Amino acid sequence: MESIFPLLILLSLSACTFVPTITRPIPEEHLASLERQTSESAQVLLVTNDNPLSVTAEVYVFEKIGAKWIPAFEPINAVIGKKGFAPPDEKREGDGRTPSGIFPMQITFGYDETIRTKMPYRQALSDDLWIDDVNADDYNKWVKKKETHASSYEIMRRNDNLYKYGIVIEYNTNPVIRGYGSAIFLHVWGGREGATGGCVAVSEENILRIIEWLDPAAKPLIIMGTQDMVGRSFQ
Repeated sequence: MESIFPLLILLSLSACTFVPTITRPIPEEHLASLERQTSESAQVLLVTNDNPLSVTAEVYVFEKIGAKWIPAFEPINAVIGKKGFAPPDEKREGDGRTPSGIFPMQITFGYDETIRTKMPYRQALSDDLWIDDVNADDYNKWVKKKETHASSYEIMRRNDNLYKYGIVIEYNTNPVIRGYGSAIFLHVWGGREGATGGCVAVSEENILRIIEWLDPAAKPLIIMGTQDMVGRSFQ
C-alpha cells in the first residue's frame, strides 16, 4: 500500500502558518498519490517518527478543505509500541510493535455513557473484552465475557484509565488473520515516557480533541510508520 506521508507534509507547508518539524525532502512526483489513497477521505491522522525502535512519535492531523489538505491543529506528541514500529505486514501478536500502514477509523469508545463525538461510540463496561487469543474463533474482536471461551484478552474497562477514551484502529479486522496482531487502538497515554503494547497513545486532552474532530462522513484514516517506511512505497 502506498503512503501519503510525503504529500501531506508538502501540502501542509503551503497551507498553514506553522511548519511541522519533519524536514525530509518531498518529491513533487508524489503529489497525485493523496487522491489515489484517500479519494473518499477528508480526515487523516499521520503517526510517524524517524527511528523504528523509538517509542515516541508525533501525530499530524490533516483535513481536506475544498481541494486542499491542511493541518487541523498542531502536531501532537505520542507514544507507540515498546519495540517501535513493525515494517509493513510484519506485525505479529505480542511482539510489542505498532503496525505500519493505512487503516480506517470507524468507532470510538470510552468509559462514559456518552461523549462529544460525531463518530459511532461504544461504552466499555466491566464485562467487555477484546480477544487476543490467537486460537479463539473470536480473535481480534470486541465481545462480552459470557460470549467467549478465549483464554487471553484485553479488558476494555481498565483500572488505569488508559482506555478511558479511545479509537479503534481497524488493523487486522477485515479480514482477521490469526496471529497478525489484535486490539490496536489510539488511546490515553500513561505519560510521555510510557510505551504501549502496540497501540498509539496521546494525552487525554489531545485524544478528546481528536475524537470531537473526527467525522464519519469524512471517512477518517490513520497512517502509521517511520518516515522511511512510509516513504519507501514511492520508490
